[in-house]
Amino acid sequence: MSASEQETKLVVITGMSGAGKTVAVQSFEDLGYYCVDNLPPALLPKFLELMRDSTNNIRKVALVMDLRGREFFDSLFEALDILGEEDWLHEHILFLDAKDESLVTRYKETRRAHPLAVGGLPLKGIQQERHILDELRGRAQRIIDTTNLKPKELRDKILKAYTEEKQEIFSVHMVSFGFKYGIPIDADLVFDVRFLPNPHYVSHMQPLTGLNPEVSSYVFKWSDTQKFNEKVLDMLQFMLPQYKKEGKSQLVVAIGCTGGQHRSVALAEYFAKQLSANYITHVTHRDIDKRKGHS
Repeated sequence: MSASEQETKLVVITGMSGAGKTVAVQSFEDLGYYCVDNLPPALLPKFLELMRDSTNNIRKVALVMDLRGREFFDSLFEALDILGEEDWLHEHILFLDAKDESLVTRYKETRRAHPLAVGGLPLKGIQQERHILDELRGRAQRIIDTTNLKPKELRDKILKAYTEEKQEIFSVHMVSFGFKYGIPIDADLVFDVRFLPNPHYVSHMQPLTGLNPEVSSYVFKWSDTQKFNEKVLDMLQFMLPQYKKEGKSQLVVAIGCTGGQHRSVALAEYFAKQLSANYITHVTHRDIDKRKGHS
């Protein structure tokens, strides 16, 4: 893999003014990140272009984006959407927060004016800023409340959280089941495939399961099955990185047909195989051995 194709880690440091972004960016510098302070969001696409074309092999970047560049701030969400589309980039938003009382005290101690309340009361600017940043806070992968943290404690917290350590393991668990026996209670996503042609009604296939090549060939030969597979696989390939980014360690995807013996089994096997190139996958056929009168 070439340097430009290797995954780059990008941490966007943002949050309330006075909540500790200066300490944060210094901490990331200590961790070996290439740091840029106060990058206007509108310049982010150009910065990414330079990073991708660069031959300097920088693979860890931290950017501070806050209301000092408020005239550019409306473009931040558009810039964050661009980050999510870059498959060579692993982006992460760190949001620093603190209670209003603590922020007011810090502004009084430093005798600095709040960027949204120049010449006015700090609290008014803080409240306005909190309202503006509320949606961004919801998009952050990590929020650190610095209300009761000294600078050294914040630094230690960041170093502990972002020091290189073992890669987080994310796995996909495909579960086939029969609706007649109930939906798996631990499923994150459930797909109902009872609309597909049922091998149960082909007499010699009744005792077989979706693990049998003849049964799976029957299930997959229909255009409805092929369209379904294409759409679900496309959706999963979009959603799985988002779940992983949010810190989820496992996603349970349940595929259900009537009895959990034919269609759901074949499809669970198919999706697990398709996803196995990029994810650790597991397959469980919960109801495969259940028969009428033996449940």
